[in-house]
Amino acid sequence: MSVFSLQRHRGQRERATESGVDASTVGTDGLTLLLQRAGRGDEAAFGQLYDELAGLINGVVRNVVRDPSQSDEVTQEVFIELWRLAPRFDDSRGSVKSWAVTIAHRRAIDRVRSEQASRDRMDRESAKRIVEYDTVTDAVETTFEQVRVRRALHRLTDAQREAVELAYFGGLTYREVAILLDVAEGTVKSRIRDGMIRLRDELGASA
Repeated sequence: MSVFSLQRHRGQRERATESGVDASTVGTDGLTLLLQRAGRGDEAAFGQLYDELAGLINGVVRNVVRDPSQSDEVTQEVFIELWRLAPRFDDSRGSVKSWAVTIAHRRAIDRVRSEQASRDRMDRESAKRIVEYDTVTDAVETTFEQVRVRRALHRLTDAQREAVELAYFGGLTYREVAILLDVAEGTVKSRIRDGMIRLRDELGASA
């Protein structure tokens, strides 16, 4: 049963005549008969069943899905499933309408869950791309900054660079640097001050 087979190519009366069921008197038993005939491959009977249930099914679906175009798609899917499962229908477990409504409600919920899962997946991918971009950007910026600092350090005198590296990269105090280098603390302060001024100038010029 294709989607096109579900469209109304003939009026209800014409279908009713072909299927042997009076459309004006279709009730619970009539729907069961139509479904049973559809299960045996009677497309005319299924066409009349479609006419009888389309409004109900579409209303159930739209209450869940909301979107009109998607509701129409799900309604078509429901009728295709009804056609496929018609031979298995057991009227001792309930009416055709209740069975059809159950299938419609399940299909509608599946569509909503599928759409939500798709949106969630897109959101996760988008967030992942943003994080990856930020991580790469930070890494590039950090590496670039380190290169600039190393280049600037090499422009200092050996004494200035040694004092600056011990104080700022080694975490030592002025006094500890002075003891380590065996020079006066004032000398260490002067080397670091002059070195930092030159570093600032070098980094500013290369920014």
